[in-house]
Parts: sequence; structure tokens; C-alpha cells
Amino acid sequence: MDMGLRNKTALVTGSTKGIGKAIALELAREGVHVLINGRNKEEVERTVEEIKFNFPETNPQNAASDLVYPQQRKALFEKFPNIDILVNNMGIYEIMQYEDINDEIWETYFRTNVLAANGLCKFYMPKMLESGFGRILFIASEEALMPSGQMPQYCMTKTMLLSLAKSLSKLTAGTDITVNTIMPGPTLSENVHQIIDSVYQDETLTFAQKEKLFMDTNLPQSEIQRFIRPAEIGRLAAFVSSPYAAAFRGSPIRMDGGMIPTIF
Repeated sequence: MDMGLRNKTALVTGSTKGIGKAIALELAREGVHVLINGRNKEEVERTVEEIKFNFPETNPQNAASDLVYPQQRKALFEKFPNIDILVNNMGIYEIMQYEDINDEIWETYFRTNVLAANGLCKFYMPKMLESGFGRILFIASEEALMPSGQMPQYCMTKTMLLSLAKSLSKLTAGTDITVNTIMPGPTLSENVHQIIDSVYQDETLTFAQKEKLFMDTNLPQSEIQRFIRPAEIGRLAAFVSSPYAAAFRGSPIRMDGGMIPTIF
């Protein structure tokens, strides 16, 4: 299916690995010129070159910067003043006990997972409204609706993104600008792949067998009984970014593999 995105420009934050990279690849597959972002300039450049090689009709560019810092966001705005699609994927997480989380940690998560994304929206959304087309996507988590209690500092920020997306969506009424949130469930990132291999070191087991063992032991409530592949989330993000998804407005879109047991 042609998503109607050819020659659009998208900024995907945190797009050198995992979900962010998968979204960038799927957008490029649809003919989108993707701005690749990350803090490591070499990793960003490698991703840019990979996309150029696989999708030579597109023009990916290096948008390396640490978007937590306002001055680096300002430099990014000067270099790339206009985009059609903004995917706020960048974020940090770590399993932590509530009693170990001090105010500095809370503030770090708020600045990284919320304020950086809000700063991008505040700059780019008025330009989208002026141009007449725009898509803003936040990547949250099933933890936004169903906190596990294992990383409250992370869950708080992901729930905040749902509220921010809904508030921003109200400002786009009657336009072709949409603001939505995708909430992935447990996803097979590079880091998760390494964790599973480290937990099950029996060389006679295939990765599929290791994955099944891990899910049975740690995530039995998952209905798909496997990790979601980043490319699956990438395809959904490409669709929600497309002209065909204009009716999604302020929507919290669950792609959780059945992790959340409730209807709403």
C-alpha cells in the first residue's frame, strides 16, 4: 500500500536503533526524507548511509544533537526549519525502586522524555498549521496505562505524553494536522535481544525457543507470547503519519500485544 508520503520530510528523534530506527526505515520505504537524530554523530551518520543505500530515491540527513538542551534544539531548528512529520521517540528508562528515585532523577526523566518533545512540538506545530499538513507522533508505552511499579519515573513521563498529545490535538481542530500517541508493548530492541541471549546461554536453543521461555517466565500476560518487532511499530507509525490516518485525533493507539487486560 502506497501511504502517500513521498517527498515528505520527517524528524524521528532517537532514530539510530530500536523503535526509532525502525520508524525511520519504514518512512524512508514510503519515500520520506528522514532526519536521523541521536547524540552520537557517528551512529547517526551510519544510519543515514544505511538509508541512502537501501532507499536511494530519498535524502536522509544527519540531525545529530542532544535534544534535552534548548540550545541544541535551537541549532536543529536553524538547520531544519520545516518538516512535515515529527516522531517524538527519544526517551530513557531504567528499572528503579521508588525509594531510590530522588528529585534530580525525576527532573532528568521529565526533561528528557517530556520537555524535549514538547520543545519540538512548540516550534514545529505552528509551522505545520501554517503549511496545512502535519503529523506529530509520540512514542509512549503500555506502561503509560498499566504501570508495573518497576520504573515509576519512566511511567510518569509516558502517561504525561498521552495528556500532552490530547491537549495539542485540540489545537488542530479543522486542520490536516494530527497529534497521536503509539503505545508499544514489550519490543525486541537490540538491548532486549542481548538480555535474552545472556539469560539463556544454552547454545542448543534457537532464539525463538529462548524468546518463548522468556515470555512464559516473565510476561505470561502477553497474548502474542513474543516480543513485538520494531518493524511492526514502524509500519504502524508510517500509516498514522499518512494522509489516510486523518481521523486519528489525539488517540492513544495501543500496540501492546494484549498486555493491557482492560477494554479502555
